[in-house]
Amino acid sequence: MSQTVAVHPLDLGCFVRPASETGGPTARVEPAVAYLVRHPRGLILFDTGIGAGSPETDAHYRPRRRGLPEALAAVGARVEDVTLVVNCHLHFDHCGGNPLFAGKPVLVQRAELAAARRTGYTIDALVDFPGAVYEALDGEAEPVPGVHVVPTPGHTPGHQSLVVRRPDGGAVVLAGQAHDTASAYAADELARRAAANGGPEPLPGHPAWLDRLADFAPRRAVFAHDHAAWEAPGPGRNA
Repeated sequence: MSQTVAVHPLDLGCFVRPASETGGPTARVEPAVAYLVRHPRGLILFDTGIGAGSPETDAHYRPRRRGLPEALAAVGARVEDVTLVVNCHLHFDHCGGNPLFAGKPVLVQRAELAAARRTGYTIDALVDFPGAVYEALDGEAEPVPGVHVVPTPGHTPGHQSLVVRRPDGGAVVLAGQAHDTASAYAADELARRAAANGGPEPLPGHPAWLDRLADFAPRRAVFAHDHAAWEAPGPGRNA
């Protein structure tokens, strides 16, 4: 694979997750991060930012939006340069910029698209906009060589992540909201390793799809709502 494969994070603003959704006593401000994958076959955009919500949705989450054209320009790209869009799922903070890509393919899991078309799931105008072209997937796909769509259900039934193989043989997981934070991902990955190594029971559970991600030997995982990243442990790495 060409050495031009690269992954660029895109800052698309932030929102306030209320305490009722954080699992703790206080609200939490979370970023909205998308990722641009530069590949010899073209530019792939993983998620598109916070969309225009209803007054009720905006009052609930108090978003601060950063425009996708501005974020792309910061890494030397334009909306029209993007050849393929992949959404981890279709909540309004992940598919907000999709209407900018009328006529271009958008990859989602079939289960996610069906869920998004049910009343109350998301902002309808961000899903079925004029010129929307969906490629509904039933499981894994490799849209271009070395870039793999992997179902990672949990946050939503049709959630998916993107695994990008690097020219040096490593891989990075664009995990979307498969986990809210890098530390939550790390905890589940440790549980997976303990189980794989025959650790004594009882052990905490972990999502079954982490076993599939492990097949790619990822060295790094990045997230939609956390600027921190998970790094695979390795020899000689300093704390």
